[in-house]
Amino acid sequence: MALISPTRKYLQLLSALILLLHSLYGCKSLPHKKLHLTIDQALASEGNNNYFQGVFIYDPQKKDTLYQHNSQKYFTPASNTKIFTLFASLKTLPNNIPALKYVVLGDTLYMEGTGDPTLLHHYYNDSTALKFAAGYPNIALHLNNFQETKFGPGWAWDDYDRNYSPERSGLPLYGNTLSVYQTDTIVASPSFFSPKIISQKQATRRALTENLFYVAPNRKDTLEIPFLVDSLVIQNLLEKALHKKLSLVPKMPASEKRTIYSIPSDSLYTRMMYESDNFIAEQLLILASSTLSDTLSSAKARNHVLDTYLKEMPQSPRWVDGSGLSRYNLFSPESIVFVLNKMYQEIPQERLLGYFPIGGISGTLKDSYPGKNSPYIYAKSGSLGNNYCLSGYLLTNSGKTLIFSFMNNHFKKSSKEVKEQMQEIFEWLRDNY
Repeated sequence: MALISPTRKYLQLLSALILLLHSLYGCKSLPHKKLHLTIDQALASEGNNNYFQGVFIYDPQKKDTLYQHNSQKYFTPASNTKIFTLFASLKTLPNNIPALKYVVLGDTLYMEGTGDPTLLHHYYNDSTALKFAAGYPNIALHLNNFQETKFGPGWAWDDYDRNYSPERSGLPLYGNTLSVYQTDTIVASPSFFSPKIISQKQATRRALTENLFYVAPNRKDTLEIPFLVDSLVIQNLLEKALHKKLSLVPKMPASEKRTIYSIPSDSLYTRMMYESDNFIAEQLLILASSTLSDTLSSAKARNHVLDTYLKEMPQSPRWVDGSGLSRYNLFSPESIVFVLNKMYQEIPQERLLGYFPIGGISGTLKDSYPGKNSPYIYAKSGSLGNNYCLSGYLLTNSGKTLIFSFMNNHFKKSSKEVKEQMQEIFEWLRDNY
C-alpha cells in the first residue's frame, strides 16, 4: 500500500477546502450576479446618460449590501431629508409634544413657545396651550428664545407666498398660514387678517413685505397663504384667541421652567411623512432643540443628533434644514440607508412602516409603485425641480425586508419616466429576491 506524503496530503486537503469555499461563495454570489446584471442594465439605458443616479440596496437580516452604484456620492435629497428629521424627533422628543414652557409668579403666567406647530393649526386645531393660559389673569409672553432665521438656508425666496413654505417660528399659530375660502363672502382663518384680504386675481398670493393677501374672485377651494410672522402679529393673534390682553417681556424669570404637553408626537411624524409637510418638519427640529436647551435652534438639534447618534455614519451629510426645501442639503444613498437601518433595528416593524407612505395606497405614493396583491413599497419620496429621490423599505414576495435609497439628480426628462424605471427595478427585487 502506497503511502501519501505529508506534503501531498496537505495539498489535497487545501484543494478540497478551496473547492468547498468556492462552492459556498459561488452559490451565494449567483443571485447577487443576476441582481447586479439586471440593475446595471437598467441604469445603463441610453436615457440615463445625462443625469446622476445613486443606488444602495441593503439586506438588514443578512447585513449584506446587495447593490451599490454611486452610493458614496452626495446628492440633493429634497424631502428625503425628512427621514433624518423623523429619526431626530424619535430620538429627542417625548410621546407627547411639548406645547409650552412656563413660570408662574403670583397671578402672572410667564410663557414661551417650544416650536409646537399644532396650536390652532388648521389640521390639528390644538388648543392645549390656550386652555392652560386662559386660567391666569395676567399673561407675559417671551419670544426671544427663538434664534433661527424665518426661512431655511437655500430656500427659494419666491416661495414666500406658497403654502409649502411658511415661516419658522418659536410660537407658531394657525400653522403660520392664513386659510381662505369663499361662500357668498370670503371666510378667513384667523379672522384677524380679514381686513387685509383683497378680492382680485394676482400672480402672487401675498405682498412681499406686508400681510396683504390677494384672493381671486369666486374661488371655491381652500387656499392657504403664509403670513409674515413678527412679535406684534403673535401678540395680536393670541390676544384675539384668549380674549384678553397680554404683555411682551424681554426674558423669562429666573425660576425653574415647567412644561405642558399637547397631542401625541406620532401624529406629527405621520403627517410629516405622508403629506411631506415642510412646516411640521421644520418645527419638529425646533421642538427637538427645546428639549436640549432653552434656545430654539434647528441647528442645535441637527448637530446634537449627528454628534450623538450618527457618529458612525459612512458619509457625514450637509444637513441644513428639516424639510429638504434647501438645495444646500447633501446626503449619500449609503447615509440614508444607514439611518433607515438604525430605525429598522430599534423600532418594531409595524410601527416603523406606519410612518411611511405606502406605494399605491397612501400619502405622496398613492399613485406610484402599486403592489399586485399587497403593497410592497414603504418609502419617503423627495422632489425638487429636476430631482427625484425615494428611500425606504421594500417587502419581497419571499418575506424579506430590504432597505434602499434610489436618488436621481439633474434630469431634464419627466419625473414620470424616472419613476417608471425605478418601478421596474423595485418589482424585479420584489419578485426575485
